[in-house]
Amino acid sequence: MGALDGVRVLDASQIMAGPYCTMVLADLGAEVIKVEKTNGGDDSRQMGPYINEESTSFFQINRNKKSIALNLKTDEGKEIFYNLAKESDVIVENFRPGVTQSLGIDYETMKGVNPELIYCSISGFGQSGPYSHKGGFDLVAQGMSGLMSMTGEEDGRPLKSGIAVYDIGAGITAAYSIMAAYIHKLKSGEGQHLDIALSEIGLPWFTWEAAAYFAEGTIPKATGSRHRVSAPYQAVKAKDSYMMLGCANQKTWENFCMNVAEKPEWITEPRFETNTLRHDNVEALEKEIENVLSSNNASYWIEKCERAGVPAGPINNFEEAMQNEHFLARNMVEEVDHPVIGKMKMIGIPTKFSKTPGEVRFASPLFGQHTEEILKSIGKSEADIQSLKDNGVTAARNVSEYRKAESVTR
Repeated sequence: MGALDGVRVLDASQIMAGPYCTMVLADLGAEVIKVEKTNGGDDSRQMGPYINEESTSFFQINRNKKSIALNLKTDEGKEIFYNLAKESDVIVENFRPGVTQSLGIDYETMKGVNPELIYCSISGFGQSGPYSHKGGFDLVAQGMSGLMSMTGEEDGRPLKSGIAVYDIGAGITAAYSIMAAYIHKLKSGEGQHLDIALSEIGLPWFTWEAAAYFAEGTIPKATGSRHRVSAPYQAVKAKDSYMMLGCANQKTWENFCMNVAEKPEWITEPRFETNTLRHDNVEALEKEIENVLSSNNASYWIEKCERAGVPAGPINNFEEAMQNEHFLARNMVEEVDHPVIGKMKMIGIPTKFSKTPGEVRFASPLFGQHTEEILKSIGKSEADIQSLKDNGVTAARNVSEYRKAESVTR
């Protein structure tokens, strides 16, 4: 039994931020009913790569969910949504502000249906403020928040993060906010509206940058792999490849000098005596370190660092990370059987609970796969269900409707 067993989530979100949030809740035991539009469903279903015409992008962040395809522009579709909301604890949506009002599923309306609802809105710029009407995307948020000005090499071209860090960050922020609101609901019986803005969720992460800016007016610049206040705390080049080296305090630095680089004179070198001096002279420090490391391969130095208690590690590509023995031992790669894709691997669950572990219970749903099951749960008869389908209120595709490709396309 998961920690959120018994919690029902009505998921009206799509693409990444909202679905990532609801996947986290589903992994922890919540029942998640994914409400998809009837003309194609979640837009990520149209994003490759594909296996047997099924999107593996959709597959990765929609596990443990049920799917109902519902036309919310119809009165019948809205009625079904309201009926589901009456028995739900949470609604998650990521429409542009104003769309939920036009559909009749906004917070004020849904609060009238179920006063205890926790209603989470995820949007680019939030539900208020001068930019609230604008659409927001991860890339725009990375640029606007200052992140891209800090990423990459100094004086180089602006670079985004290697992953959609704000989309995922918004999903994580929404998930912990929902759980906090649920605790409040258990205490008070009150629901509430949560307003999550993609453009804002990363700002609290800029701790070192905020310290320098608010104290001294320093505007942070790109520092490559170097840390903003510690040195050496960065990528350094060994004979065959780069590796990560982290001397975050004086003791670790001295261990590195004595037992790894075997350069005890660096400890008393005036340019390197303190962390501040090392940071101020980081270019000279980097050259000195790389001159030593160039004599042997990264694996040699990493092993030597480990023996000396100095944090260090390789710079893996994604394949190397997914095959890492430690990640595999901790179930960070799991495999599940999908009715169309077949057996497929996915990223596992990072939190290890001693009492209520998360679980990958089943694969992502086919488009509208659970429509009939969900409609029956709110009292619809076979005749009702057929009528709703005939009138375009609901939709679904069965496994038999998929063309079985002879070769897998990735």
